[in-house]
Amino acid sequence: MILIAPTEDTETCFALRREVFVAEQGYSAEGEVDALDAKSHHLLAMDDSTPVGTARVYIEGTTAKIGRVCIVSARRGGGLGADLINAAVALAADQGAERVVLGAQAQAVGFYGKLGFKPYGDIYKDEGEPHQMMERLL
Repeated sequence: MILIAPTEDTETCFALRREVFVAEQGYSAEGEVDALDAKSHHLLAMDDSTPVGTARVYIEGTTAKIGRVCIVSARRGGGLGADLINAAVALAADQGAERVVLGAQAQAVGFYGKLGFKPYGDIYKDEGEPHQMMERLL
């Protein structure tokens, strides 16, 4: 059974992000950990003692920004991504957020749409990859 919970173990979260974003998807390692990490809530998905996913939630006023969402490749497609996003939205609501935003990779816009997020603004590039800002009102 997979447990998703807030964590102080940011090093494990960072290791997952390096595995997925840097090693697998080719993003630069330089910007993967940034100043927002120290100010964010981190979620870690664990399958027994094995970390399998992570996300961070940064709260500013009544807006929460979900970011750095990743699932190890062997666990994709089974609903864990949706569970992780729902846990992040619940954490944001618990912190008093009224709106949740995220920058979705273009191929994931449909996935986030099924979870109640709506696109806004123009498509932008993040390290050459097209992204779309999306929001969900709480």
